[in-house]
Amino acid sequence: MSDSFLVSPLGSLEYAPAPESAALARLSDSYGLFIDGRFSDPESHELVETLNPATGEPLARYARGSTSDVDAAVRSARHAYESVWRDLPGSERAKYLFRIARLIQERARELAVVETLDNGKPIRETRDVDVPLAAAHFFYYAGWADKLGYAGYGAAPRPLGVAGQIIPWNFPLLMAAWKLAPALAAGNTCVLKPAETTPLSALVLAEILQQADLPPGVVNIVTGDGTTGAALVAHPGIDKVAFTGSTEVGRRIQRTAAQTGRHLTLELGGKGANIVFEDAPLDEVIEGIIDGIFFNQGHVCCAGSRLLVEESVADEVLRRLRRRMDQLRVGDPLDKNTDVGAVNSATQLDKITELVEAGEREGALRYSASCALPDRGYWFAPTVFSNVSQTHRIAREEIFGPVLSMLTFRTPDEAVAKANNTPYGLACGVWSEKGSRTLWVAERLKAGVIWANTYNQFDPTSPFGGVRESGFGREGGRQGLEAYLDV
Repeated sequence: MSDSFLVSPLGSLEYAPAPESAALARLSDSYGLFIDGRFSDPESHELVETLNPATGEPLARYARGSTSDVDAAVRSARHAYESVWRDLPGSERAKYLFRIARLIQERARELAVVETLDNGKPIRETRDVDVPLAAAHFFYYAGWADKLGYAGYGAAPRPLGVAGQIIPWNFPLLMAAWKLAPALAAGNTCVLKPAETTPLSALVLAEILQQADLPPGVVNIVTGDGTTGAALVAHPGIDKVAFTGSTEVGRRIQRTAAQTGRHLTLELGGKGANIVFEDAPLDEVIEGIIDGIFFNQGHVCCAGSRLLVEESVADEVLRRLRRRMDQLRVGDPLDKNTDVGAVNSATQLDKITELVEAGEREGALRYSASCALPDRGYWFAPTVFSNVSQTHRIAREEIFGPVLSMLTFRTPDEAVAKANNTPYGLACGVWSEKGSRTLWVAERLKAGVIWANTYNQFDPTSPFGGVRESGFGREGGRQGLEAYLDV
């Protein structure tokens, strides 16, 4: 980033650089695996570099877990389950979860920087969303640990055993909390496998588990790539698999799990529709559209990547949207003024670029924000396509980047038909001042989560999950306990 002021396209506001210190991350040069309550010697494993997406520079080296490492982690989890955790009173398990939540809060600034460095998302998102929500999930499920008999799954629900959990790179710390907190509250032990491009916040979380004096083996963290995850899914000592990631990988995991009969939940891809009716308050709508697609650079499974606008207001919405996009600040993720950070990896950037080029070839009209992108790292300007048809790839395939496709409709029936014209079913948004219209549309949408006059609102007390090719099972809320109980 330049040291000069960042000037708003409106010419009225100036922003001096306000960077958070990268030194707050306190990263080690290398990390081993976290098994049986301690870190292994990094040099005893094959080591892989994790990069800063904003610069392309190495951050740290981490161990690539082998099949034997996965086996050691599962055996440790099994021993902890049978000897300690399963029979520990819920009130005692709750103490550990409360302790973990408080330690996340105490180390919140450090965790926010770690997440931003490793993932590329703006510090204001990790600081204000990812880290607080991660702590909130541990707090919430700590409250359930001694009340499982009142959760609606029988008077004395039992844990499943050892859970193998695989999390994605878009919300590394938050997804770890989504997986670990309900599993531990229900009495299970866990083997967690972070994404290969974003392992660092999970490894810092391992340090927090040590601080909390969590019994050895209750949580094991095995870093690595897809082969590590495959070994975890296929391990005969796993009773439950929980996966968040791509639909393609989810299909492979489901085939493997089907052969074993073990419990499975999948939270997969999406192509969310954000539906705007002509009576909706357009100032609020524009902010909702921006948040729905450009939050976390569009690296969100439930992103509102398809914008369906009633034809009578489509031109006005597009005009206002383009104007607002030009005000977004793209750059250094550690700068507190940044709105849109770096794409997570070169691989993901290539995928975004290929789909955007396909959209242009197929005749859609591209508009990208007028922002200067940094010379180093992986970057893509916020982009909206108009003149999009439902046959275009950009309207059908999950781009997982800061790219929005805009379509129009004339009637509520047409809006519903277009919104449901996708194999996915994770999330949708409906914008209208008429409550009856909102409810009518919501009842007909094929999606697991539907927001009304807002988008991307998350809370640990509310269940989240998809239907169709977006997966099955719920995380969050009382319903999130069911996936980890023998009911």
